[in-house]
Amino acid sequence: MALPLLKRLPVRTPGVVAAKLLLPWGSAWDAAGERGSHQLLASCLSRGCGPLDHLQLADRVEGRGAGLRSDAHEDGLLISLRCTVEDADELLPLLGWMVTEPHLNLEQVELERSLSLQALQRQREDPFQVGIDSWRRLAYGNGGYGHDPLGTRADLESLPAERLSTLSRRLATGPSVLVLAGCWPEQLQDDLSCWQGFNNWPTDPQQDALDNLQPIREPKRGARIVATALDTEQVVLTLGQPSCPHGHRDDLALRLLQSHLGSGMSSLLFQRLREEHGVAYDVGAYLPARRDAAPFVLHASSSADRAELALTLLLDSWHELSDRDLTSDELELARAKYRGQVAHASQTASQRAERSAQLQGLGLPDDHDQQCLNKLEALTPTDLRQAARRWLNQPELSLCGPGSILKRLESLWQRRQSATGSS
Repeated sequence: MALPLLKRLPVRTPGVVAAKLLLPWGSAWDAAGERGSHQLLASCLSRGCGPLDHLQLADRVEGRGAGLRSDAHEDGLLISLRCTVEDADELLPLLGWMVTEPHLNLEQVELERSLSLQALQRQREDPFQVGIDSWRRLAYGNGGYGHDPLGTRADLESLPAERLSTLSRRLATGPSVLVLAGCWPEQLQDDLSCWQGFNNWPTDPQQDALDNLQPIREPKRGARIVATALDTEQVVLTLGQPSCPHGHRDDLALRLLQSHLGSGMSSLLFQRLREEHGVAYDVGAYLPARRDAAPFVLHASSSADRAELALTLLLDSWHELSDRDLTSDELELARAKYRGQVAHASQTASQRAERSAQLQGLGLPDDHDQQCLNKLEALTPTDLRQAARRWLNQPELSLCGPGSILKRLESLWQRRQSATGSS
């Protein structure tokens, strides 16, 4: 494939450069039995590359007060660098070497594997994380979005270290983008092929990366509730449904609904579950940007004795999205919150660079966010209700908490499903 697309974002910063290199190989392309492989690979890329071993690499970065990290999310692998303009020509080559010449030393791989397993253990001790992981498996099955990027303990423990070398060889074969935000270093040429570290990027298209991207399977349909018993004093309720990709014509309407439900202390869920009824420790609504069917999720944590009321209120809030229009005041508040979210997410050079890379990776224009802001006023309450009817009509529920309450919550769910005519 060709070199990464190079994009420059002039941002007024005090001599700082933020670089984001996005590759299309995210955790959604973890093979069966290898869940967590792309995140493990990402974490190993900064442990030696090109002419530098792990100690020399750490010294070059930390000795200049810079920051370097690599992570796999669902739709891509992101390498991030933040440094001063003066150090850019010394540090930017690292991004190229990490992709084309990672060391993947066995000792360093095993160290990162150990750290990932520790992180997974901490997640297993968090009721909220257990709840959302159970919901993922319920909603997406074995599809690419059906697991946390960290993977699973069983798959990580059995993953051969040499498998990472195989995965690393395709990192440079997909369509990628490098975004630099902040002050452009004068010593850098605009031609990426002249940069040290990138000048050995493969240009021979040995495979068509788009054809080799593993498609994400359709969301699973079948059982729509899962209950996980945990020895804990709280109950975590996770209610949601796979919806539409980021940039879909209904995406903006769903984002306004997400703002209405879960953004801030004035949101519907906060007011209804916490202020009016006092049944929840924590509430929220989640709609990340995804290439394919993005999860639209409501979550709440409650005490065991208030969990039935909490679930009732959560279900009421969900079904109201399709059954009634927002008032003009509710819609205007949702618009204001959405504008605030867009502004808040573009405050720093690093945030702008990452968003630009994300949009490029999703095949969306650079001005996508501005286009959405321009469309806000044209969206009506009816538009939002119709979008909810199209995408939020078959919710799936994950319950996590004491076994003594789970049966009652499952019975409540079944009664509500029968009353609404859902299967």
